[in-house]
This record gives sequence, structure tokens and C-alpha cells, in this order.
Amino acid sequence: MSNIQDPLARLFAKHRIVFWFDSDKELRKDFEQLELAGVEKIELLGNEFGVKHRILRECPFDKFLIYHEGPEPENPLDNWLLDVQLAQGEFRTDQASMHLGDLGLGPEFADLVDQHLDFFKSSARKEALKTLLRDKDSHGAIRMKMLAVCAGAEPRIDVIMENLLAELAAERGEKLKALQRANLEEFLWSQLEKQYGYSSESKSVRDFVIELFKSCYAMEMGQESRLNTEAVIFLKRWKDSITHRSSFEKLSNECGDLLNIRQDLQGRDYKALQEIDYFRLIDQKVISDLVRAITDRTISAGECALVVRARRQGHWYADFNDLYEAVEFASSFIYELEHLKLQIESFAAGIQKYCSSWFRIDQLYRKYMYHEKQSGQTSLLEKMTIRLEDLYTNAFLLKLGDGWQQHVDRCVSWHSPLVPVQNRFFDQYVALPSSQKKKMFVIISDAFRYEIGEELLRRIQSEDRYDAQLEAMVGMLPSNTQVGMAALLPHKCLTFGEGDSVSVLADGISTLGTANRAKVLNNALAGSGTAIKADEFLDLNRDDCRELIRSNDVVYLYHNRIDATGDKKESEGRVFEAVEDTLQDLVKIVKKLAGNNATNMIVTSDHGFIYQNKPLDESDFSAAEVRGDTLYHQDRRFVLGKGLKEHSSLRHFTAEQLGFSGEAEVQISKSTYRMRLKGSGSRFVHGGASLQEIVVPVVKINKKRQSDVSNVAVDIIRSSSTVISSGQLSVAFFQADPVSAKKHARTLRAGIYTKSGELISDSHEISFDLTSEQSREREIKVRFLLNRKAEEANGQTVLLRLEEKVAGTGHYTEYKTVSYTMQRSFTSDFD
Repeated sequence: MSNIQDPLARLFAKHRIVFWFDSDKELRKDFEQLELAGVEKIELLGNEFGVKHRILRECPFDKFLIYHEGPEPENPLDNWLLDVQLAQGEFRTDQASMHLGDLGLGPEFADLVDQHLDFFKSSARKEALKTLLRDKDSHGAIRMKMLAVCAGAEPRIDVIMENLLAELAAERGEKLKALQRANLEEFLWSQLEKQYGYSSESKSVRDFVIELFKSCYAMEMGQESRLNTEAVIFLKRWKDSITHRSSFEKLSNECGDLLNIRQDLQGRDYKALQEIDYFRLIDQKVISDLVRAITDRTISAGECALVVRARRQGHWYADFNDLYEAVEFASSFIYELEHLKLQIESFAAGIQKYCSSWFRIDQLYRKYMYHEKQSGQTSLLEKMTIRLEDLYTNAFLLKLGDGWQQHVDRCVSWHSPLVPVQNRFFDQYVALPSSQKKKMFVIISDAFRYEIGEELLRRIQSEDRYDAQLEAMVGMLPSNTQVGMAALLPHKCLTFGEGDSVSVLADGISTLGTANRAKVLNNALAGSGTAIKADEFLDLNRDDCRELIRSNDVVYLYHNRIDATGDKKESEGRVFEAVEDTLQDLVKIVKKLAGNNATNMIVTSDHGFIYQNKPLDESDFSAAEVRGDTLYHQDRRFVLGKGLKEHSSLRHFTAEQLGFSGEAEVQISKSTYRMRLKGSGSRFVHGGASLQEIVVPVVKINKKRQSDVSNVAVDIIRSSSTVISSGQLSVAFFQADPVSAKKHARTLRAGIYTKSGELISDSHEISFDLTSEQSREREIKVRFLLNRKAEEANGQTVLLRLEEKVAGTGHYTEYKTVSYTMQRSFTSDFD
């Protein structure tokens, strides 16, 4: 009964009088049993005139259900109630009418139901459609909503197609089959033709996606295409969708192969491809050409940076991040090396120049080698790597090492007039006067050379409420772990210990190992100093960590990842990976200290190192033969002994010259040369006097109470006209400040919207990460393509809106808005 009662109730909600013609004479019993509150039932039995008088004259406000057992009169002239029937409602009991009644639709939609009858056989689909229906929906609007139900999407052709394409990529077809059974396929094709200009003799979802990639790629190349610019907007939306990322990538790769994009790209200039990211192959082409251009020196560092920045906005950048980083670092390396002047006027000048600029070559070399290895594309980068290796070894390391060695040879004693020597560290940085006394936490990372300290400085400065400064010390000789670690401790006198290993005593106390170093600190600080290994500190719970900080004025934390990796022959090739891990470790340690109320921290090192990634040539080894009473000769860069015979390839020092007590002597291999030893690694070395080994960073870190980090401001540069009169709009955005440690990059989403919030253009994610001090170089130009919805906004005010993503969510908040007037004439529809 409910399948009759409910539709009738909905009809009476709209009409006072409802007619029911029981054509098959099967429902009299239902009529007789039917009860509808406030509705009088009347059966037509040749009493039409009396019924008409009753319902119109006697009871003009009452509700009536007028039933006739049999069909409606074929001749309208025989239907005395036709005028009333046409003005009121009619209840039909055929299948289509029942569906219309369930949906609350009028008889004018009967043909729609008949055409798509299979759709309405599913109560789930019918209920889903019912929730989408609105008053005044047209036939087309209802069919679009039916499509949406079949595709599991909202009723928009772009969203529907995204779902169908996802199904295609997954090699499934339930959604497509559902709309085919519902006879909606032709409607789908008509909508694709109307929206995107798609037409084909072999219409299918696969055919559409192939044409989509083909046409959009052609448009970017300035060629004719079968689809319109609305298709470009759709492809960009689909490409940038997080939900549909995997389906886009799979179908992009398949279509790229089908369209033979690889061959097409062969003859194209990579510069024309900078803004296009429809195919993964484009990134491969751009990278390949960049590598060739850098190797052949046909591209400047600035041009390379611009290309990489453009690609950084692209869809596939994450897949090629290490390659792009590698080519950019390689380009910068070559540029900076070409402009480097390696003249050294004095010992102090050499250190000053290394700290101000020369360290960058070591840093760029390290960053390139790290990303080259991470990329896994050794063959692709082979020629460029060989070129960089040659430049680094011969034009920098050897040249700088030889020039610096002249000043090392002239040293009467190991000191610098401008930069403190490492054995003064405790007095200069830790043992502050009583008026300035503060708790101090010293993190010592083994083999943490100066250029790595500079990178740590930038990382720390970029953190909110952290301030950091970088200074330099001259490391003690020989530049090995035992000497450097001892020099950093409080002492009055350092001496070499006896035996066949390098050991150093601080005021007669061994400094070998964390326990002995804790003892030295504790003695010097009257019980308020200690030492701990970094990994043990990181494992401390909150209470133990706070107790460590509360009960000590000075804590030394010992970290060892770089040296532990580089000092082993089997792992020295992973030393630059160890550097990246070390930087992460140190930031973690600093944050844990600060989180437990430590405010004054220093990160420093025992020594630096030299590392060359390629196997060394014979010419990289010293011809020196060590003679005399050797106490220690297990290092490629120095020898410790007594009565050592001088050699032209070795620089000889007495203990006194190096700041030690005792009669020991030290010989250092000159420049960057290694002594020959069996079994040990030769690419990663330290112990010598090169600038890379002896310039030690001192990174002073303080935790602030107030926030000091902000994102760069962005302005919209308006042209003289505020009218949009064509299908596209070009806009310039200005980044107010260069990105720096405390001014961070900002990513905004830009689009053109109606005042009601509907997007009427393509949408762009723009990264404002420019570092140039020149304001003209901080302008970013973007071209917006208007979609069909823009036509409905003609003559209205529309908004160019910048939005910023709320951190950790999928929501956006408005950042800045400017208004335009949409004023497109009919001529703008013509090409």
C-alpha cells in the first residue's frame, strides 16, 4: 500500500485534486482500502457533472482523489473533467509514473524515466538521486545528476570524468557499465562535446583521455588541437588533484607512450618545456638537456636555477628531486669555482677567505655528490660527475692545498692572530666571567667540518625562536679525534701519552672516551660539569633530561656519525649521507635541549676532513718515507714519534710548536697528499693541515622567548585595466622580501572566483621562494584561463583570490583579493 500511498501524499502536497485512471482495472481494492487524511475519495461512474459541481462549487477548498476504473477517455471531448484534470495532478500506476512519484517529479519527466528505466530499478541509485534533486531542475540537470550517481561523484562533468578516469586507470568498469545500462552514455558524450569539444567516431573513456593529453600538449606547443581550452583547465585540475594523483600518473605514462611523446621531445628545446608537466618524459628531457648544457658549459648558473625553479612547481618534481638538486648544485659549483681567486697573502688571510667564501666549493661538491648518489642515475650524470671531480681535485683541492701549504711551512708556532686556536675553546666560549655565567651545553660532532657548520647555521636560523652565529677556530695538529677532543676540554697543559696509539692527557688525565672527558669537566667545574654521548642523551626521558640540565652548569654531548662512517674503508663512500643524517641529529639534539629549558648551546667539532669521491690517482699519494722512532703511523695524513727525520713531502713540528708539552714530534703530509698505508681508506682523511681539516666551526645557538619567523608578504600587481575582456588574464605577483633564514617561503593558491565563491578559471599553486635582493627578480607572472562558467558572470564583479593552506589540513584561508569586472563581448568567442 505504501507504494501507492506515499506517491499520492506527495501529489496532494502540490495539488488539491488528483485524478487516478486505473487503466488495467487491477487496483480497485487498493482504492477502496486507501485512507488519506483530509482527502475525500470519489469514483467516476457517469457522474462527472455532479462531481465537477461538488469539487469546484460545493467544496472549493477540500482535497479530492477522483478514481476511475478504466483508461482515460480517448476522445478529449468525452472527458467532462479535462479542464480540471489538466490544472491539477494525476496519479499514474505504470512503472515510470511510480518512479516519478517516488522522486517527486512531475509527469513532464516521464519520457526521461522511460529512456533511462534501468537506472531507476536500483532503489539505492534512486535514493541517491533524490538527495540531489532540486526544484526547477531541467531534463539535462537531472541527467547530469544521474551520471553523477553512476560515477559516485558530484554532479559536475569534470568530477564525473575524474572518477571514470580513476576507474579506467584501475582497470575496472563498474561505474561505466552502470551508466551504459542506464542509457546515459550518449548524454555523457554530448556533455564532453559541449564542455571540451570532444567528438570521435570511436567514443570511449580511453579515447577521450588519449585525446585530452594529445590536444593539451599540442596547445602548449602552439599547435592546433581538437579540444578547447576548457580541456586544459580540466587536465590541470585532474593533474593537481591529490585524490586522483595515481590515476593521472598511470594514464599520463600510458598516453605518453601511445602518443610517442619521447620521440616528439627529441627535437624540442628544453627551454620551451619549462612550464609543461603533463608527462613524466618532459622532466626526463629537461634534466637530460640540463646535464648536457652544464657539462658543455652552455648554460649559466642563473639560467639553470630558473629552469629548476620552474620545474619545482611541476607535478613530477618529487620523482626527480635529487636530479634537479644535483644539476643545480653542479651549475653553482662550476660558476663559483670559475669566479674564485685562490690567492693567499698570509696564514690569517687564508683562514679568513676560506670562512667567507672558499668553503662554498667544498659544500657544493658535497651537496652534488650526495644528490647524485641519491638519484641512482649514475650513467645519466656520469660525464658531469667526471667533470666536477676533475675540477674539484685539480682546480680547487690541489691548488688551494699547495697555496695554503706555503703558509703552513712558514709557521713557527701553530696559531692565528685573528682566529682562536682550538685549545682556547673552553676559556673563550664556555668559562664565561661570573657576571655572564650561564649554563652551557656543548655538542661536539666528530669530523663536523666548517662548511657543514655553515649549513647547520642556516637550518637553525630558519627555526622559529632560535638565533645562531657562526665563528671559526683553528684546529689543533694533528687534526685527529684524540687531539681535537682533548683541546676542547678545560686544561692548562696538553701532552701526548705514551704507547703506540694517539692519546692526549689534559693536565695529566686521560681524555680518551666519554667517561674520562666527564671526569676532566667535573674536576674543572667543581662537580658541576659532565659529558654524555648524544645517542644516550636522545634516549633520556623528560625527567632524566631535566635533571641532567638542572644539576650541571656545563654538559658536553659527544656525537659521532661522520667520522664513524668515513674512517672505515668499507663505508667511507657513504660519508656525505652521514653528513645529512648528522645535520638532522644535531637539530634534534638542539630542540630537545631547548625543550628542557636549555637556552645557550654550542655546536663544534674536533676536526674537519678531506673527501674525494672518486678513487685516488697515484699522484695523490705522497712519496715520503717516514724515518725515526715512530709512536703512531696508522694514519695517511700524519705521523707521531720522536727523532723523526725531516722529508720534503712532510712538514715537521715539535710538540711545543703545536701547543703541547713534552718531546713528541709530529710530521704532517703536505697539501692534500696521503701517505701510503695498507688496508685503510684513502678517500676520507683527516689529521693534516689543509683548510678543510683544520678550520673548525663554532655554532653558537640561543633560544628566544618571542617568535621571530614569518613568511614573505605577497602583493598582486594590478595593471591599468581592471576589466577582463577575453578568455584569459595575465597577472603579476610580487614577493615583497627575499627568502631568508627568518623570512620563509610562502605557497599560495590563486584563481578567479565569482562573488558566490565559484571558481571560473584554472587554479595555480604558486611558490614564493625567491631569494634575489633585486625586486624586479621577485615578480612572478601567471596566466589564468577562464572556463565556461565565466560566461555566466559577464557584466559582474569577479575576484582574483589568493588563498593559503591551513597547516596540517586540507582547508584554505583567504590571503588577499582584488576585484575585476567581467566584460566579454561576443567577439571574444572568435579565434
